[in-house]
Amino acid sequence: MVSLPSKRIVVTGGAGFLGSHLVEQLQGMGCRDIFVPRSGQYDLRTPEAVARLYRAARPEVIIHLAAVVGGIGANRENPGSFFYDNLLMGVELMEQARRQGVEKFVAIGTVCAYPKFTPVPFKEDDLWNGYPEETNAPYGLAKKMLLVQAQAYRQQYGLNAIYLLPVNLYGPRDSSDPAKSHVIPALIKKCVDAIEKNQSRVEVWGTGQASREFLYVEDCARAIALAAERYDKPKPVNLGAGREITIRKLVSLIAELTGFRGEILWDGSKPDGQPRRCLDVSRAEREFGFRATTDFTDGLRKTIEWYREARRAELAA
Repeated sequence: MVSLPSKRIVVTGGAGFLGSHLVEQLQGMGCRDIFVPRSGQYDLRTPEAVARLYRAARPEVIIHLAAVVGGIGANRENPGSFFYDNLLMGVELMEQARRQGVEKFVAIGTVCAYPKFTPVPFKEDDLWNGYPEETNAPYGLAKKMLLVQAQAYRQQYGLNAIYLLPVNLYGPRDSSDPAKSHVIPALIKKCVDAIEKNQSRVEVWGTGQASREFLYVEDCARAIALAAERYDKPKPVNLGAGREITIRKLVSLIAELTGFRGEILWDGSKPDGQPRRCLDVSRAEREFGFRATTDFTDGLRKTIEWYREARRAELAA
């Protein structure tokens, strides 16, 4: 058990989508000594920058969220850099954490680390039973090496390193940049933009047959904080909501909630990605009492409202 409010905490990626919500979660718990390194000042792929970060922040707890990540298109276009950047960040941060005697290292993995044809619901014990879906594999495998490193360092050096596997996230502040956005912000942007421009059609990648599970970002932030305080074991832990929805149904729901009444065109020449994603979330509830509480439709409404407000602010600027 770690009392987070009394600790010096570094949150890599703390200015990003999930990270900004996690920082707010930690502040709400009474944490006051939180250091968020920015990429312009600390290139976490290099030993020198990581060493400088540790000297500046003197962390007792590291929560490593920083990642170079995107949707299917970005993964297809940048497999080499996604692998290299994510692998080096994890390796350097954890290596110097054990050298500096950091009390706890919380590594955030990805559902993309699971094999392409994992039985549903995904159980943590199935993590090594096959190769990841091809478009996500370089990123997924680079992040999965954090689990290998965490378990090896725990065994050899006694580093209290844990590994968490969040499913696809959604919520306010997510990127809607078409070059790197994930499915929900991309769909929201397409529908809202089509309404603004009086367009009658929206094009969507794939067939719509694939399924995904989505976790509201504030729920995920709460899960990470709970694990950082209460979980001290080597086994990986899924973070999810425990329910799935097909992309076809998701598109229909987002169209309904945004008010888009036009035609949905499916581009079957584009990949669907992993066929299904739905996690077994029983370990998280059993080990540190996490259960997702945000209703999916309510979460989508909040996300759409945030996007519209951000869009109005952008147009007014």
